[in-house]
Amino acid sequence: MQTDQPAAIFLMGPTASGKTDLAIRLTQELPCEIISVDSAMIYKGMDIGTAKPSAEELAAAPHRLIDILDPAQSYSAADFRQDALREMQDITRRGNIPLLVGGTMMYFKVLLEGISPLPAADKTVRAEIEAEAATSGWSELHQQLAAVDEVSARRIHPNDPQRLTRALEVYRLTGKSLTQLSQQSSPPLPYQVTQFAIAPADRQVLHERIARRFELMLQQGFEQEVRKLFQRTDLHEDLPAIRCVGYRQMWEYLQQRYDHQEMVFRAIVATRQLAKRQLTWLRSWQDLNWLDTFADNNLEQVIFRLSD
Repeated sequence: MQTDQPAAIFLMGPTASGKTDLAIRLTQELPCEIISVDSAMIYKGMDIGTAKPSAEELAAAPHRLIDILDPAQSYSAADFRQDALREMQDITRRGNIPLLVGGTMMYFKVLLEGISPLPAADKTVRAEIEAEAATSGWSELHQQLAAVDEVSARRIHPNDPQRLTRALEVYRLTGKSLTQLSQQSSPPLPYQVTQFAIAPADRQVLHERIARRFELMLQQGFEQEVRKLFQRTDLHEDLPAIRCVGYRQMWEYLQQRYDHQEMVFRAIVATRQLAKRQLTWLRSWQDLNWLDTFADNNLEQVIFRLSD
């Protein structure tokens, strides 16, 4: 890592892959301070369902950028970049290495590459897109996107309505594709970054870990956690916080849309789909060092790569 730029470490991976455990071990071996890169852990009162580090883990290795917002508030990738850069600079001034840990790949992307001049969300345009989807289906809208932005269409799955809506919204608002505008981004990250991703080698093993973790969340009181949110009059299912995986399914269960067994099934399936999307992002990531969740030398591999 011979460079004039300060060092930083990215530790990415799908949900339930063991990122937190490895990150805490790294802080015990290296002068690192952790910054959370997780769009759900930013919210206060959402601890169990986000698999937020325990009080003991946070005492051993404090995490920045968790518990910074109320669930009623919104938070963008641009907000994250600004906050993360501030925290990274503070850590560097302290003579330590920023260790950014999480699974929100868009946050990592905008931090690394900068923010493109994208327009703000437009409720009218989004409503039009959703109405079209209800009539023609998302596959038809995906074909529309492919006609104007082939690169984004290849990256966005037809069954990912949130990202598909955003890509079409950007084009309809500006007349330019998401790909075009993304190439006009702000300056890249002024750090020498070494990037790691951790995941089980076997996808089925990851699925099993996800199911076991959700069952553990239920035992720890996840339903009670969401009930507290559900009782608030200022929260609703369209907020980003409530749309988080697991929370949305529990919220809909509390609305009596389906029974407990169906809620558990839907939450586990949604979490597996999230992990699949995270892995899809990571497979196309550049300069990435892969680690196996169950390898007994992950710590040594990271230290070796950093000293290489």
